[in-house]
Amino acid sequence: MAIHTSDIVIVGGGVAGCATAVAFGRQGRTVVLLERSLAQPERVVGELLQPGGVRALHSLGMGDCLKNIDAVPCHGYRVSYFNESVNIPYPDDPNAPGERPEGCSFQHGRFIQNLRQAAINAPNVTVVEAKATDLLRDEDTGKVLGVLGCSVGDSKKVTEYYGSLTIVCDGYASSFRKGYLPNKPSSQSKFWALELIDAKLPEPYYGHVFLSDAPPILVYQISPRQTRIFMDVPTGLPSASPAAGGIKSHMLSVVLPRLPPGCQNSFRDAVARGKFRSMPNSFLPPSEQKVPGLLFLGDALNMRHPLTGGGMTVAFNDVLLISKLLAPENVPSLDNTRAVLEQIGHFHWARKRSSSLINILAMALYTLFAAKDTALAALKTGCFRYFQIGGRCKHEPCGMLAGLIRSPWVLVYHFFAVAFYSVWLVVAEAPIWKIPYTVVAATMIIWKACCVIGPYLIWELMP
Repeated sequence: MAIHTSDIVIVGGGVAGCATAVAFGRQGRTVVLLERSLAQPERVVGELLQPGGVRALHSLGMGDCLKNIDAVPCHGYRVSYFNESVNIPYPDDPNAPGERPEGCSFQHGRFIQNLRQAAINAPNVTVVEAKATDLLRDEDTGKVLGVLGCSVGDSKKVTEYYGSLTIVCDGYASSFRKGYLPNKPSSQSKFWALELIDAKLPEPYYGHVFLSDAPPILVYQISPRQTRIFMDVPTGLPSASPAAGGIKSHMLSVVLPRLPPGCQNSFRDAVARGKFRSMPNSFLPPSEQKVPGLLFLGDALNMRHPLTGGGMTVAFNDVLLISKLLAPENVPSLDNTRAVLEQIGHFHWARKRSSSLINILAMALYTLFAAKDTALAALKTGCFRYFQIGGRCKHEPCGMLAGLIRSPWVLVYHFFAVAFYSVWLVVAEAPIWKIPYTVVAATMIIWKACCVIGPYLIWELMP
């Protein structure tokens, strides 16, 4: 059995893993990065990077990874509710006055290959195509010492990769999370994805969200000719059941009529090609990490509904933060387990400044946009009308979604502003004889708003 020793062993050569390898390698730490396949991945997630994520990527010195992949700029969102629409452009970045923020969308696989190439080119980093099969652990102290990995194509060729710190970035279906983190991912729906060719969106360079009485639909360009469409399908949705004709029938009967005319022909062609892909929409609250020698990052640690496209923004900001906390000037030797654990403890709370708002916003918005009862439907209508007011009512929510505004209390303010505005809309439209019913409905709207955002506030902000 071969043995490899380095300062840091990283499991997973995706978004978080590659960025972590580059960040620590440039600090002078020796890093080995294990990835089971270095072939270009064909996943449909991780295709939209918000402005806050673009900024973090540049802060990591990896901005060039967005070049030469036919990336498309993103200037904000266009939200459509039945036959009405409102443009919600990204606001000015409060940390960079005068600069217009810009997001970026692209083919996931091409972006990942650029990230991997950056890791290969980084000093002190060794990238190995190998499958991590187990974590090596000291039975006496409980400290994780590294990873057991087998060579791709030769399972008998096994190597022990030892490191002062092992960082697990193996994604949403993490092989190691269950044994070391207390929280488990939950999922209530799936995103079904198709690739549209030469679709004409109502507003170029904007992400489009289509709302109605059906589950939400997300559409954005990923190259000059390619457009991604994600269709949310909650578990047990009648229109997607086998008895109703399955997912293809749902696409043609429910999704197609709700798309703009410029997308409908390309959508029909995509359905006919039949290359359907799905992914679970998962929620995984972050956990405090107290296992010596071990750190989880990326989707292995924390997930939120992908409707708002915040996953990569959280990942890059996490990498930027942990690389500063564990920099040689703060922790000269990663063998100092106590010092490393102390910094990882700081990381758990400090990351909330960038991640908590994105997590809460994603889950709260999805709950509204996928409304199934009267009170939630009223909140969804109120949310859309709130955006139509303009000014602060749309700029600050978009700034939060973009990862530019980081205070969760700004989200709380706007969320309950939407709730009371929804109440006002219900009261204003009701005839006098319905006032008793309206009072009950208004009470239910406020109560439902508390039920929507309350659990996520507790998960994210409470000790």
